[in-house]
Amino acid sequence: MIKKLIRKLFGQDDAEAAQDTEAPAADPHAPSHEGAAAGTTRARRKPASAQKTSKARGGKGAPDPATPVILSADVHGINPALISRNAVRVTEGLQQAGFRAFIVGGAVRDLLLGVAPKDFDVATDATPDQVQKLFRRARIIGRRFQIVHVQFGQEIIEVSTFRALVDAPPADAAPAPAPARRMRRDELDRKTHAVDASGRVLRDNVWGEQHEDATRRDFTINAMYYDPATQTVLDYHNGMADMRARLLRMIGDPATRYREDPVRMLRVVRFAAKLGFEIEEHTREPITKLADLINNVPAARLFDEMLKLLLSGHALECLRWLRKEGLHHGLLPLLDVILEQPQGERFITLALSNTDARVRAGKPVSPGFLFATLLWHDVQQRWQQYTAAGEIPVPALHRAMDDVIDAQTEKLAIHRRFSSDMREIWGLQLRLEKRGRGALKLLEHQRFRAGYDFLLLRCESGELDAEVGQWWTDFISGDIAAREALLSQGGKERSPRKRRRRGGAKSRRTGEGAASEAGADDVQEASSADYDGHAGPHED
Repeated sequence: MIKKLIRKLFGQDDAEAAQDTEAPAADPHAPSHEGAAAGTTRARRKPASAQKTSKARGGKGAPDPATPVILSADVHGINPALISRNAVRVTEGLQQAGFRAFIVGGAVRDLLLGVAPKDFDVATDATPDQVQKLFRRARIIGRRFQIVHVQFGQEIIEVSTFRALVDAPPADAAPAPAPARRMRRDELDRKTHAVDASGRVLRDNVWGEQHEDATRRDFTINAMYYDPATQTVLDYHNGMADMRARLLRMIGDPATRYREDPVRMLRVVRFAAKLGFEIEEHTREPITKLADLINNVPAARLFDEMLKLLLSGHALECLRWLRKEGLHHGLLPLLDVILEQPQGERFITLALSNTDARVRAGKPVSPGFLFATLLWHDVQQRWQQYTAAGEIPVPALHRAMDDVIDAQTEKLAIHRRFSSDMREIWGLQLRLEKRGRGALKLLEHQRFRAGYDFLLLRCESGELDAEVGQWWTDFISGDIAAREALLSQGGKERSPRKRRRRGGAKSRRTGEGAASEAGADDVQEASSADYDGHAGPHED
C-alpha cells in the first residue's frame, strides 16, 4: 500500500498507463504464423500496422516479401467450376480444424490461364502428422521433403507444409569441402535439412511460415496461393504481373536456386515450351554454366522429369530448348549426333509431333514408344556394327538393344515395363520388314500396333521404302482374298523356306540366335488378343 502511494506521488503509474496506451493490441483473429521467421516465437511477429508500413516503404517495384498482395475474384478472374471438389474438401477440412490451407503452385497458375489443372496441390501450416490425422485415406510419403497424399477414389490431392527459409551459401562463395564419406540414408533421415557439396538439397523438412514457403518456391508464377473459401489469391512475388507479361522469373538468386535443385533447369525449359513464356534474362543466364549439375540428380527423378517433358504436349519444343541450353547432354547425350543427320532429325521430329498431337487430343501415349523412337538410331547403328562384324542379325539386334538400354539407364532410370516395351517394338522391326506368311501371326502380337506405328515412322522419315508400310496398311484393312494376294506377293520377294515342326525344332536349336527366335515364338503363342478386335497400347 505504501509503495503504491509513493508510485502515485511520483507519477510512475501515469507513465506506465501512457506506455500501455501506445502499445498496439494483438489481433486475436490474425493468423498465428503470418510474418514470423522459422523457429521464432509468436511475440516476434510484426503487428499488422508494422506490416502495412513495410509494404508502403517497399515501393511499387520492391514489395515486402512477407506481405502478400491480395487479389479479389474480380481481379484474378478464376472460374471456381474448374477447381476440383476434392481439393476444396481438403482446404475446408484443414481450415475447419483451425489451420490455414490454400490451393497452390501450378494449379493456381493454370486456373489464372483459364485452364483446368490436371493435379491440385494444397499448402498448409499443419504438419504432415496433423494432416494425416484429419483425413481417412492419407499417407505420408517422401524423404527429401515429406508430403501427404490424400486420396479420393482415383484422384490424389498432394498436401505440403509451409517450408522455412534456410540460409544458403551465396552463388559466388567457394564450394564447401567434400565430406570424408557419403552419408547413409538412415543418417540423412535423422536430419531435417541436409545439403551436399554441390549445394543440392538432400533433406528439407524444416517447417516455416507462408511467406517463407512462397520465397522457397521456384518461379514467381508458381508462388501464388488461392483460398477457395474467400476466392482470393495471395501474391507474394509479383507473380500476377509476370503472368500478364508471360515471363518466367526465378525467385531469389537463380544460380543458388539451381544448385539447390538442378531439376529446376528442366522445369524452366518445360514451362517455357508449354506456356509459351519467355525466360527472364537473369533466370536464363546461369543455365549453360550449371548444366553439368544435372548429373548429380538421381536417375529415377530425372526419368520422371523427362517423362513430364515428353508428355507435356510440347515435347518437340522442349527438346529444342534442351539442346539450346545444353541440358540434353545429361539426359540424351546422343541427341546431337542423331539430329545432325537429316534422316534422324526427321524421324524424331515426326515422332514427337505425332505424340504432341495425341496428348493435345487427350489420347493415350506409350512412354515405351517415345523412348524407343529417341534411342532407335543408336540401336540401329550398333546393330549394323555387329552384323558387319559377322554376327547373326537377330542376336546382333538383341545385343544392340541391351547395350543401348544399359547405357541409357545410367542417365535415366527407365522403368522396366517401359524398357520391355522398347525391346518388343525394336524386335518387331526385322520381322515386319520380312512380311510373308508370318504376317497373320504377327497380327496377334500384343505389341503389334506399336511396332506397326514405329514402322510407319521409319517409312515416312525415309529410312525404309514406303512400300513396306503400305503393304502392312493394306494387309490390316484387307479382307481374306486381299490378304492372300498380298501374302503371295510378299512370298515372291524372298526365298521360300520350309517351316519346321514345333516338336523337335526347339530342342535342336543351338546358339543365341535360336534362343531369341524361340522366345519370340513363345510371346506370340501367349498372346490371345487379335488386332481386329483389340487396340494395342499405342492406339486410342
